[in-house]
Amino acid sequence: MSTPDIELGTRNVTSKRGFALVASKINSDVDKTTTIYRRFDELSARSLLYFQAELAELEEELKDNDDEDSQARDKIAVDCQRDWSVFERSAGEGVEREKRRMELVMKIREKLEKYHRALATQQTLLNAPTPSPSTVKALRKWFFNNTSTCRPTSHETPRLWGASERMYDNIHDLVALRVPADQDRLSSFVQNNFSLLFQTSSPDGTTAYISERSLSHFVTILSTVLAAVMLLGAIISLYTVKNPHALLGMLSGWTVLFAACVGLLTNARRDQIFGATAAYAAVLVVFVSGNLGSAPSSGSCVCTPGI
Repeated sequence: MSTPDIELGTRNVTSKRGFALVASKINSDVDKTTTIYRRFDELSARSLLYFQAELAELEEELKDNDDEDSQARDKIAVDCQRDWSVFERSAGEGVEREKRRMELVMKIREKLEKYHRALATQQTLLNAPTPSPSTVKALRKWFFNNTSTCRPTSHETPRLWGASERMYDNIHDLVALRVPADQDRLSSFVQNNFSLLFQTSSPDGTTAYISERSLSHFVTILSTVLAAVMLLGAIISLYTVKNPHALLGMLSGWTVLFAACVGLLTNARRDQIFGATAAYAAVLVVFVSGNLGSAPSSGSCVCTPGI
């Protein structure tokens, strides 16, 4: 799997232009990590506010109807307030009062359903993973046909014109529909600093892609090596340090270092960090107890010759 990284050279000659060309570029990544679009956060907030205001007005109108109904004494009005079938039948028969209330109820139901659906959609978008900065950087460079800077100059022509020229300007307003499976800090660090090691050719011949599979394998091996180094370091300390107080301090230091590595280099949650650190400390305790059990006794031995 791959993510675009840097521009390689002059673009291929193609008959596509505009939206067709941009769509083709987005689709050229087989792992679809270039499927990045704007969320329009400000517009979404504005739309939700309009929804909210409209529902608030409908709520006030419904309260006014409730106050009016509380003063009603005729049998139909009272029955409609307690029996949905009577209310529905009266509205269907054209009773003006109940027909008006039924229209309000249906309008509230429709608007409320749209409002809740919009809230759920916005929540999903806001919780979606952000696109990789290197991917956005590469798309910006390609979008402005630029291999040296990320921003347009007077000599650069964007692929799309009008307001669409700013589609990649704000990374915080973008959402990636597909992101690599491994998005921990260590993977991001390796990708941003050692991407040349994992580059592969691209279908369009203009952009270098990072092999997500190779990157994932490398990070897995690196993580395993780091864990093994910390464990071996603690074991070596156990057999080389003779002072009990110094040994205790050194093992505590290795445990703290392990917890820091898990917390800083991965996306592990707090409970996962505690669990991994506890398991690491338990291994050290086993070695410590084994070492103490095999230590020679400091007392004297009195041997009695056999008879």
